[in-house]
Amino acid sequence: VLLLDEPTRGLDYRAKEELIRIVDDLAAEGRAVVVSTHDVEFVARAADRVVVMAEGDVVADGPTTEVIVASPVFAPQTAKILGPLPYLTVAQATAVLEGASRPEHDA
Repeated sequence: VLLLDEPTRGLDYRAKEELIRIVDDLAAEGRAVVVSTHDVEFVARAADRVVVMAEGDVVADGPTTEVIVASPVFAPQTAKILGPLPYLTVAQATAVLEGASRPEHDA
């Protein structure tokens, strides 16, 4: 188990990307990674489950998309713009748009 407390504080965009890669690699190896953060953009890219706490109480718990799209307070900028659609990142929205713009071919 790896516990990280506000790991993105002071990181630039490239360093955050590297941290996301490291966290993803650790999770792919079967390791548990627990992150305490206020960085919803990082959460949107790196987490598969979110627990939101307020004054020591759990106020939301579940899959990342469900939890952070459900509340504008917790949502990343992409979700705020595209809500109520379930897209948390620019990459997710781009993938959907690219898929929609490709013509379908009969097999």
